[in-house]
Amino acid sequence: MNPLYFVFGIPLLGGLVLALVGHRNYARDINVAFSAASFLAACVLTAQVIADGPLFALGKQFFIDPLNVFLVTLTAFVGMTTAIFSRPYMRVEQDHGKMTPGRMRLYHSMYQFFAFTMLVALTTNNMGTLWVTMEAATLTTVLLVSVYRTPASLEAAWKYFILCGVGIAQALFGTILLYMAADRVIPDGVDALLWTNLDAVKAHLNPTIISLAFVFLLLGYGTKVGLVPVHNWLPDAHAEGPTPISAVLSGLLLNVALYAVLRCKILTDGALHSHFAGDLMIGFGLLSVSAASLFLFRQKDVKRMFAYSSIEHMGLMTFAFGLGGPIANFAGLLHMTLHSLIKSAIFFSVGHATQKAGTQLMEDIRGLLKVSPTVGWGLMLGSLAILGMPPFGVFASEFLILTTAMRDLPWATPLLLLALGISFGAIFSRVQPMVFGETSVKPLAHPPALVPVFVHLGLGLMLGFYIPPYLNGWYQQAARLIGGQ
Repeated sequence: MNPLYFVFGIPLLGGLVLALVGHRNYARDINVAFSAASFLAACVLTAQVIADGPLFALGKQFFIDPLNVFLVTLTAFVGMTTAIFSRPYMRVEQDHGKMTPGRMRLYHSMYQFFAFTMLVALTTNNMGTLWVTMEAATLTTVLLVSVYRTPASLEAAWKYFILCGVGIAQALFGTILLYMAADRVIPDGVDALLWTNLDAVKAHLNPTIISLAFVFLLLGYGTKVGLVPVHNWLPDAHAEGPTPISAVLSGLLLNVALYAVLRCKILTDGALHSHFAGDLMIGFGLLSVSAASLFLFRQKDVKRMFAYSSIEHMGLMTFAFGLGGPIANFAGLLHMTLHSLIKSAIFFSVGHATQKAGTQLMEDIRGLLKVSPTVGWGLMLGSLAILGMPPFGVFASEFLILTTAMRDLPWATPLLLLALGISFGAIFSRVQPMVFGETSVKPLAHPPALVPVFVHLGLGLMLGFYIPPYLNGWYQQAARLIGGQ
């Protein structure tokens, strides 16, 4: 049987099972088991794609190629490590009275349904199904952000729902325009929205309609990416939801939304034979990097600060893919991988740190090295890694992006360097006293799950020194695909 069926079938089954038993004490272990099984299925799928090349499933409704296969594996991996992290974290939240049995059942079931929507969005060949699953992801994460049922979390969830609802409505209009352009060339009903069919005839698509479609699709899916100025939901959702949800929002959802934009960019470039899509992405990327770096200095909540850091890095990826070319696309894909790994590791550390201090205000979190050296070093190393300090891999990806910008878009390079410098100063100046200051906080009752933190950081460090040949091959093939080759 095609392993793809297991990739999205396992989290779907997990969501149904946990909807029944998610309030039990063993539900945390079941959540980890289903997430681990999804990762195993993703590895089997990856091995098959490496051996046999791109494959279809359910007719042509699902499609795996070099662009999405590594994202499927990355999504399943981060989903598994986040489930491991959430075991002790959510137990502490339950002990503190924040999570009732009903809320635990909602959390565990929606976690698996969220993973299901992400994996379907990555593997579907149908642009209409892609839109549906992105909307379903919005609904599941709204419930996860609001799970504490506090006034602040409900407000954040409502803001998230409204803003992303408006964004996804624009993406729907863009999808309709895409169908309008395709229907003139592929008169086969639903098959006109199959991405492989669109890719085959992209040179014959109406340029005017495709231009309009891409504008709406970029704004729509860009809302989910967190691009400025349609980013306002993201800091609130990170700050008010459970920390495991912050990890998967930054590590998974933003990637999948950017993946949707890339699929649309490939079609637009082929139809227009111009840099229209790339120029739009460069503009939104630069605006996001610049604005987010300035917002970082104003933050007092540690989770909001790293949420703005996510906006900055998604802007940097969008800028890289807008530049285009094999090097910039390669750097964007590498940065996408590293950001998922390192930002989720940071949120793991932040989650345990805020539980120890009983607050998310940075001025009240001090001396993590004395309370828990592993949490302190996890936060410090993760912060240095995401800030682009060598030898972590983010340095390599940012170096490639900056050097490509120097060659192809020299005027943008000083703006990027200034924004990255401001971000470094803002984050490092806040994290250093959190880690090394004096404290009287007592250790947590349950030992934190820090293996995922150092596994993620270890992978981020490895990619700074060495990219395995098969991963390098994926990046190169995906970079060529994004470039329309």
